[in-house]
Amino acid sequence: MCLHCTSSRECLGVPMKRFERPMLGFLSYAEMMAVIGTSDGRWISERDHVLLRLLYNTGARVSEIIGVKVADVVLDGAACIHLHGKGRKQRTLPLWRTTAKELRAWLKLNPQLAATSALLPNRDGNAMTRSNVTQRLALALRSAIKVNPDLATRHISPHMIRHTTAMHLLQSGAGVDVIALWLGHESPTTTHHYVEADLAMKERALARLQEPEAKNNRYHASDALLEFLKTL
Repeated sequence: MCLHCTSSRECLGVPMKRFERPMLGFLSYAEMMAVIGTSDGRWISERDHVLLRLLYNTGARVSEIIGVKVADVVLDGAACIHLHGKGRKQRTLPLWRTTAKELRAWLKLNPQLAATSALLPNRDGNAMTRSNVTQRLALALRSAIKVNPDLATRHISPHMIRHTTAMHLLQSGAGVDVIALWLGHESPTTTHHYVEADLAMKERALARLQEPEAKNNRYHASDALLEFLKTL
């Protein structure tokens, strides 16, 4: 037997190290609302406000949200948005009435946008980049920290907003299969990470409660107490 084969077998015999998957980070509803904030009326502020609300409403990946065209938004009847995900897969998601209302206002503010234009362009009229989105989120966080100082201790990325949408859907009672479709996961197994994270949170909350005694110890009053009670 050659040395190469021997060393290969030895390598295969070494047990693989198990790594604990890190806990998924996400924001509470109050924290998410603080991040979305309100627009100050300027064009770029209006765009950023719509951007953050859309990210939360859809749970979209950054690549999906910056790829949205004006024609991908349907605001007549049941408002929805078409997202183009990985592998050219398309999914359609409903929009909150507030999101639809803000999108109507945004399109009214930008009548020059054609059907093929980026819904959320930069000042040059081109689609935003990943770095643009990250920078605008960082600026939004500066304002959000004034409302919710605890956010200063968090590392918040655009992808955390995606996690936030998924966790809020889960906590509102949506099933794993629905969340998988919502996020565009190819397999519901990926979505189970959110279930595990939510369960871990609940287990930590349960650990703070005093666990009931396994054995019910019956209380026995003293003779002195029994004699006192007889006098009442």
